[in-house]
Amino acid sequence: MEIIFETERLKVRKLNFSDIEKFYELESNINVMQYTFGRVVDYDECKKDLNRLLNLYETSDNDYWVFAIILKEKNNFIGTVAHIKDKNNDDEIGYKLLEIHWGNGYGSEIVKGLINYCREKGMPKLIANVVNMNINSAKIVKKVGFQFVEDFVSEDLKLPEKKYELIL
Repeated sequence: MEIIFETERLKVRKLNFSDIEKFYELESNINVMQYTFGRVVDYDECKKDLNRLLNLYETSDNDYWVFAIILKEKNNFIGTVAHIKDKNNDDEIGYKLLEIHWGNGYGSEIVKGLINYCREKGMPKLIANVVNMNINSAKIVKKVGFQFVEDFVSEDLKLPEKKYELIL
């Protein structure tokens, strides 16, 4: 199992198909998905999405990387973290945690770890787009140093969001 990066309590690795049950638990929870895709997915759609993400690892011009977040203590899948090259060629980051793991500081920890990883990879800046109603994620990105850039309405969710930026 190739570790992409680690933090004090978490490790990040490539997804694999054995993650399907927890991946489905994540993707089928409306409280998790309301700020990302705006809807939940059924099991078949989830399997297709996981296979698509696995295949992207083998694509040379991939600009959409999604990895598994693993709790070191129990070696459990607790969510996903993403690095996306967006249409403006910005490096955007995002994460999703299983609801049972909310409120334990894992969001802050994984974002800090992802910042360090991206800095080591030589990325000049990071973008975080946060749905206005997602108050906890907004607190996290501000806490780790992201600065507000602009308000906008997302094309996919049609919800008001804030764009934040961090110069590395």
